[in-house]
Amino acid sequence: VQLQASGGGLVQVGDSLRLSCRASGHPFSRLGLGWYRQIPGKEREFVGGISRGGTTDYGDSVQGRFTISRDNAKNSVYLQMNSLKPEDTAVYYCAAKTILTGRYTSWGQGTLVTVSS
Repeated sequence: VQLQASGGGLVQVGDSLRLSCRASGHPFSRLGLGWYRQIPGKEREFVGGISRGGTTDYGDSVQGRFTISRDNAKNSVYLQMNSLKPEDTAVYYCAAKTILTGRYTSWGQGTLVTVSS
């Protein structure tokens, strides 16, 4: 599975931003998809995921502010980020898992989100 993330940038505290990730190389509707983020020097953090059936789950730090959605017709998954905080600054990665692996084994290149105060 190949993943291409986009949409990062520099925003202000309280702003919103939407990340996109387009997948190829595997039937998209059969993929579980997720978003992770990483600050240099820290462990990669789970942001949220969406199952093949559309069920979502989120990390505690973004619950209620971030929303994941998918558009199977466009082979894309989205991360809508609202009420952004400086601590949301990170490189965001999209990830995919297949039925066979059951875990995230494919990763996009990352897109940088910077939240300025």
